[in-house]
Amino acid sequence: MPELPEVETTRRGIEPHVKGCKVSKIIVRNARLRWPIPKDLPKLLENRKLYAIHRRGKYLLFEFSHGHLIVHLGMSGSMRVIKTKETHGKHDHVDIKFGNTTLRFNDPRRFGAILWEDGEIYDHKLLKHLGPEPLSDAFDAEYLYRHSRKRSQAVKSWIMDSKIVVGVGNIYANEALFSSGIHPLKAAQKLTKAQAMNLVKEIKDVLSKAITRGGTTLRDFVGGDGKPGYFAQELNVYGRGGEPCKSCGKKLTEKRLTQRSTVYCTHCQK
Repeated sequence: MPELPEVETTRRGIEPHVKGCKVSKIIVRNARLRWPIPKDLPKLLENRKLYAIHRRGKYLLFEFSHGHLIVHLGMSGSMRVIKTKETHGKHDHVDIKFGNTTLRFNDPRRFGAILWEDGEIYDHKLLKHLGPEPLSDAFDAEYLYRHSRKRSQAVKSWIMDSKIVVGVGNIYANEALFSSGIHPLKAAQKLTKAQAMNLVKEIKDVLSKAITRGGTTLRDFVGGDGKPGYFAQELNVYGRGGEPCKSCGKKLTEKRLTQRSTVYCTHCQK
């Protein structure tokens, strides 16, 4: 699944090509995504100027004067810039045309979403209960430590809860916990203040690095320019179960936690 760095990479890749431009045409080839695409989407957007593209968690928010288009990439989706005349493929469900430039939404599994909100965007049911952005000042050690009290949930699952903090998906949770030396099965309530401070730092660091390097190459993810990310080659633990730890050489352990692959070093992470 595209995680926060992949979504931010997509946002940065497509915004310069379409910001300030008017939508010339909307083509919906398949409206049956996770939720049906609004039938009146062409009427809502055609001849309307796009002012900006924002991101909240893993949602892309296209700002127009009369509302926002909400886009989620789902499990395997992508949105990229193409030349308007490029032939569409089987899973290219939606084109948003801006003259000679087109944003093409591709989603093989159709778990993504394209929705419209004409009210206060952050009151939308998909956004209103989200926790702070991990790269914002609101996400700090004091916040994380305070919210971890009386939480017996494994810390890895806990930091992946979007109500606690948005966008810390499985890949980056594994990596941040390794870098901070925290065992992923440790109860959140047992985090010390020092560990909370270190974990916040490592979450911010691993996400920032992934964004800088264009996201993580997983299956068929591509950014807004159609190119894959290049962070995968720097992963310390994710996808490396059974291989030697890069720090101590001990074989990495891999387990399933809430149906997600969890890889860690029993020597380096306590």
